[in-house]
Amino acid sequence: YFARKDGVSIGVLSDPLWWQAVGNTLWFTFTSVTLELLLGMLLALLMNEKFRGQGLVRTAILIPWAIPTIVSAKMWGWMFHDQYGVVNDLLGKIGLPSHLAWIAEPSLSMWAVVIADVWKTTPFMALMLLAALQLIPADLYEAAKVDGASPWQRFKRITLPLIMPALVVALIFRVMDSMRIFDLIYVLTSNSEATMSISGYAREQIVSYQ
Repeated sequence: YFARKDGVSIGVLSDPLWWQAVGNTLWFTFTSVTLELLLGMLLALLMNEKFRGQGLVRTAILIPWAIPTIVSAKMWGWMFHDQYGVVNDLLGKIGLPSHLAWIAEPSLSMWAVVIADVWKTTPFMALMLLAALQLIPADLYEAAKVDGASPWQRFKRITLPLIMPALVVALIFRVMDSMRIFDLIYVLTSNSEATMSISGYAREQIVSYQ
């Protein structure tokens, strides 16, 4: 970034589209990682319980994570179709506004990206937290029950402190991955200005204007 003698500024710091891309990336990272943490924790706690068909449920939950990002972006693009998409059809059946232009409407397109990303990467968060949960000795919970601790107290005093290292690692991985998002946005929304990320902006500068 520098200013010429005539006062015209040149560089990414003077480009409004750059700052919009930064804002989009930060908003996407905060929103998607927060939702993935909450949903991943819930799934991990559920999968940690013993029930019939536990192995099948764990396998099914991990399927979205195994699907390539390009494939999942195309799939969600069809589901978000404003006229024939499954999402709008479900909204109409429960009495909510349908025919929403999820991809074309700037106020909705970033939410469409977040939904697709949360669906795909929440299993990663759940898997990391589940691995940490399975390392906690059952004796600690039994002793807490004897002492009269409620489920929330057991979670706050035992579960959360013991899984904190794994939780921090999972958050670091997800934040780093979200900050460099490109393929999901590029395929799902064609890298529109409303959803352009930092990586998408870099691609536009390198490829489109060389």
